Amino acid sequence: MRPPDLANRLTRRALLGNSALGVGATALSTLLANDPIVRHHAPRAKRVIWLFQNGGPSHVDLFDDKPMLRRRHGQQIPDSVVRNRRFSTMTGNQTDRPCVGAIAEIRRRGASGATVSTLLPHTAAIADRLCFVKSMHTTQVNHAPAITFCLTGSERPGRPTMGSWLSYGLGRATEDLPTFVALTSRDREASCGQIFYDHYWGSGFLPTTHQGVKFRGVGEPVLYLQDPTGIDRAHRREMLDDLAALNRERARQIGDPEIDTRVAQYELAYRMQTSVPELTDLSREPEHVLAMYGPDVRRKGSYAYNCLMARRLVERGTRFVQVMHAGWDQHRNLYSQLEIQCRDTDAPSAGLVLDLAQRGLLDDTLVIWSGEFGRTPFLQGKIGSRDQGRDHHPYAFSLWLAGGGSRAGTTYGRTDEFGFDVVEQPVTPHDLQATVLLLLGIDHERLTYRFQGRRYRLTDVHGEVTSGVLA
Repeated sequence: MRPPDLANRLTRRALLGNSALGVGATALSTLLANDPIVRHHAPRAKRVIWLFQNGGPSHVDLFDDKPMLRRRHGQQIPDSVVRNRRFSTMTGNQTDRPCVGAIAEIRRRGASGATVSTLLPHTAAIADRLCFVKSMHTTQVNHAPAITFCLTGSERPGRPTMGSWLSYGLGRATEDLPTFVALTSRDREASCGQIFYDHYWGSGFLPTTHQGVKFRGVGEPVLYLQDPTGIDRAHRREMLDDLAALNRERARQIGDPEIDTRVAQYELAYRMQTSVPELTDLSREPEHVLAMYGPDVRRKGSYAYNCLMARRLVERGTRFVQVMHAGWDQHRNLYSQLEIQCRDTDAPSAGLVLDLAQRGLLDDTLVIWSGEFGRTPFLQGKIGSRDQGRDHHPYAFSLWLAGGGSRAGTTYGRTDEFGFDVVEQPVTPHDLQATVLLLLGIDHERLTYRFQGRRYRLTDVHGEVTSGVLA
């Protein structure tokens, strides 16, 4: 008798694994199907684009106008406001905490009267299409755990990201492109040292077929799109068929569902050899559309290019696109680098919203613009020094939503007169996650996955739908 057969007959784990293989294979085939798996009610959105601004955009400089900070510029922020709150090590021991007003004018925009900085003229021009949330708050004061919390519902790596949960819950909408794609960029000045960790688009304990596919910003977006010299499509097809037969036999022997995932990913990669070159070919994009995304749109790997790719991806069936841009960490360069970040990201963000609207896609595409936290209303450093900035601020920050069933022309929530604490309609990352799932037709308490003896969900044991942001 062959050793593998002997092992299969004698080990309890193999016996249980093989006896469940039929059920597991059926479940996997369902997960890979086009038809939706989970719909608890009628969806308002079919897809999501999350424009994630790594580093923490300053809410008090961009959206949350605070006349008190201007009046008390240079004066100490009251201890009764700070109340021994925790900050990063960069200001944890700083004794002077002078108030700093917005570095550029914040004006009321459109019929809605939303307040937007003059640093963001393109965003300001579409203010009536947006839903601003000014009452976000979080638990984490450092970048990596705060970003992980926003994306996975947990501060610790290892949980599935929102894109993976949606791939698991809703299945594929296309066979030619990944269901979940991540695109990353950073400021040209490399002023922000944030790292893009793989777990930001990871599938955690979900089957790895639901993991996000990261498109590269240089060279080919996906490696090995071209067949080696001497291998044509027919030969590649034969090789994959033979490899799939071997993998299926191995899966039959040991019952590992990850083998089936591997077969599915090989097939997706084969189809991407055709779909990805077409996706990235901009020759048919009208010049007036490219112009909406700004002058950097043709530079591969730029934020503008990635925003355009996000539109092209969702147009072709990708459910979740995570566009991440690092450059918002202005600890010592607030008066120079914040303007640069706004210039690099403002037109592409607004252009994406307008482009989706013109194509009839905005109504069922939810766009989220957010960071992981905000910036302190007080100064990091000393007034008048060359290296003035703001520290991380988890106690209040702002974001905006567009399309996908969000309530356009609305401002939700309020902070205190210093922009320090939320005083009305607080929203946590778990609340945001629950709301996004609702817009996609999913009850966040019912989308679960059993792992290590318990059922997990994106929102853990928390989360309330923020109904005030719904259309």
